[in-house]
Amino acid sequence: MKTRTLIILALLAVQLSTLALAAADHGIMVRAAVVYLGPDSTSDKLLSIERGREIAIFERSGDYVHVLATVSKPMQEDRDVSGWILNKGYVTASTPNGDQILYGEAVDSENEASRRGGRKGAAGDARRLYYRVFEYFPNSPLAGEGLYRSADIQWQLDRDDIESRPARKHLSNDRSEIEEDRMRLVMKKFPHTKWSDLAEFRLVENKLCGDWLGESRCPLREAEAYEKYADSHPSSPAGSEAYYNAAVRYASAIEIMKSETNQKKIPEVTAKALDTAKRAIARNSSADWTARAQALLFKIEHSVPVYGAQVE
Repeated sequence: MKTRTLIILALLAVQLSTLALAAADHGIMVRAAVVYLGPDSTSDKLLSIERGREIAIFERSGDYVHVLATVSKPMQEDRDVSGWILNKGYVTASTPNGDQILYGEAVDSENEASRRGGRKGAAGDARRLYYRVFEYFPNSPLAGEGLYRSADIQWQLDRDDIESRPARKHLSNDRSEIEEDRMRLVMKKFPHTKWSDLAEFRLVENKLCGDWLGESRCPLREAEAYEKYADSHPSSPAGSEAYYNAAVRYASAIEIMKSETNQKKIPEVTAKALDTAKRAIARNSSADWTARAQALLFKIEHSVPVYGAQVE
């Protein structure tokens, strides 16, 4: 009986805690903050909250607020911590221009991550902040881009991790794939937009081979995947890039096929390389990729190799 009573009391405590959390104000940190045990800078320091982390605000005392926040430490699981922080540097759903503040801090963090010697963990800060734009301000004109850029940062981090593995290089498509849920969320929440087009473009990477291993079948298969994407997304900002990616793979396959037994398809593949390079130029969705396609077209037309030994 005593044990049952303790269980009931424990469940009630959990329910009350959940209700208190739901009733609390919530905000997103746009600065790193020290969490103190009490509402005083002389109190014991617990941990630090990173940018982009959500806080639940329970009470205020002078210049401090009592919060519950999720924090992380290297090589450890994220965990919730309760304590006090200075009452500044966070954005709530009612903050004027809150979407722009979060987005601006995300851009700053992303730039910091790309800078040599930049702030440690800045990429993760940017990923969280971009996502919070979508989460806290779903009707903002920045929401779609915020969700996509958050997903794209994680995509790049996951891709770098996979490509750094020793077992990364092999032909079959049963290799480790990049997790797609975040990109698919972009496609679900913002269909028929440039952000869904860009998200779907990223998914093509999961159809690529680990390594061509000097065989033409892989670049041909990859070229078809990029060409199919570009054909089915006529308004995509990645249209020129997709056609270019197809063209450079067709052109690479030509060089590989010269050393293979079956060379009858070389004229057909050459025609595809020329066609997709021209379509990359015609699409003109990006000045850089259009110019690169122009250079590639020149090389294909003049039989300049783009794969293997390129010094003749």
